Amino acid sequence: MSGNRDPHDPGHNGRTEPKLGDLDHLDRPRPPAEPNDGLPRMNVEPGYRRSAPPSKNKRKGGRGWLVPLVIVLLLVAVAGLWFNQNRLRGLVPRTDFDDVLHRAQAALQQGHLDGADGTSERELFEAARALEPDNDNARQGLNDVGRAEIARADAALQAGHLDEAEQALTNARELLGGGSDVDRLSQAIAKAQVATGQTTNLVEQAQQALSDGKLDGQDGAAALYQRVLAADPDNAVARHGLDQVGDALAAQIQKALSANDAATASTGIDHLAALLPNYAQLPTLRASLASLQTQAGDALTDAINQGNDALRAGRVVGDGSDTALAHFKAALAIDPNNPQAKAGLGQVAEALIVQANAAVDSGDSDQAKQLLEQAAALTPKSADLVAARARLGQSAATSAGQDDNTASTPSVSLTPQQQVQVANMVQQAKVAAQHGNIMSPPGDCAYYLYRGALAIDGNNQAALAGLQGLPGQVQQQFNQAVNAGNLNKAGDLFDALSNLSPGDAGLLPSRRRLTDAWLDQAQQQLDSGDRNNAALSLEQGRKLMPSDPRVQELTVRMQGGG
Repeated sequence: MSGNRDPHDPGHNGRTEPKLGDLDHLDRPRPPAEPNDGLPRMNVEPGYRRSAPPSKNKRKGGRGWLVPLVIVLLLVAVAGLWFNQNRLRGLVPRTDFDDVLHRAQAALQQGHLDGADGTSERELFEAARALEPDNDNARQGLNDVGRAEIARADAALQAGHLDEAEQALTNARELLGGGSDVDRLSQAIAKAQVATGQTTNLVEQAQQALSDGKLDGQDGAAALYQRVLAADPDNAVARHGLDQVGDALAAQIQKALSANDAATASTGIDHLAALLPNYAQLPTLRASLASLQTQAGDALTDAINQGNDALRAGRVVGDGSDTALAHFKAALAIDPNNPQAKAGLGQVAEALIVQANAAVDSGDSDQAKQLLEQAAALTPKSADLVAARARLGQSAATSAGQDDNTASTPSVSLTPQQQVQVANMVQQAKVAAQHGNIMSPPGDCAYYLYRGALAIDGNNQAALAGLQGLPGQVQQQFNQAVNAGNLNKAGDLFDALSNLSPGDAGLLPSRRRLTDAWLDQAQQQLDSGDRNNAALSLEQGRKLMPSDPRVQELTVRMQGGG
């Protein structure tokens, strides 16, 4: 048997006979390049591949699991990007903010803490916080400035430079809002001033501030007298001076009570109680305030109830004092920030818009225009108002076209360019709404884009649906922002919701929820010693619900009353 048969031989059947090869060289190492031993080349596969090859369908099925795996991974990645979009947006370079923050950090390294030329660390960090109020780096930077001012005050005090120590302490107090280190330094500086005979100067400054009517503030009479008493608790002049400050504050409170200004009187009483908790007239002033608040509360409740009754009876606007509009305005005269009265005005505007739409349907364009003008005076950015105006404009244009025999259909024709423009604006509006850009920036937000589209095509159903669906989107985004603790964003969304849907019954619980969130944050910050940010959070809560009892309680705590 020979393995060298010619394959072209007629008797060759395509089979190669086996050949043992050169047996004499089996014990020799194989050279780097194997010689041709005459045997056909064979590729031996591993054992796990020696079985019969699967069919093509089976081989494809073996890798079929990769496709769903890739899809799942993509979905997870997209979901991660969606739920973390706010944090990811924060990673995008922000040229102006980053530049200010970088210069602020450089100023800190150079020890340039405070100044008035725009180059100090404090000024730059404050500018950064103005650009991004929620930015933790800007907030922490201001706290770092405050801590650095504490260190500077300590060093100046040890060196006997009391004026420099006092100035640094004032800066620290403004930045940190108070705290144990501020209190410690206040007492230490005051004692040093007594020891060096500077108490007399402080008393003179306090008396001058009292004569000038400057009662509050770090250089006001109250603060100056308190500094004297911190170092010398038995100083009779300072004690008498503080009593005079109390009398002056009581006079201001009494003036507010006489003017039926319960809000100002309440704030004044809280301040007086924090300053002089044992002031003799406090109980009388509080009793007078309670009586005024009861009277005002009764009148406010009556006005709101009468407004709601008039609204249900159809007496929306008109002459006389028994209309819904008149009653809600009377309620706002008593309490300009009352959310129920504001919601009542929104309901008045909604009623006017409903009447205007009915007038459009009946062909009375003049009446519709008049009603919409009245509604616009109350709620100029209402989504329903914009939609009604678009309908009115479309109706007027259609009527004019039919009168001129230039339109054979009830809709106004658009050029192809206008159709493309409207479609683009609607699409841009949808994207802006998804990103939370509802009312700002002007011209590039959902509200203005939808309104612009309707100004071109007042009958565009996509724009109308998008605009009137904005309140629902905003409410959902508001809830998400509150849940995430992004209260500044939630505040912007609440303002947008108040403008878009001023008569919505859901505004009151949303206002309540946002107020509670701000006050919860203020309390947590105050408990942790972050008085500066606690004051900012408290102010946000006060703007939403100034008469909330928790606002008053936290105000007293901030003023040192407990």
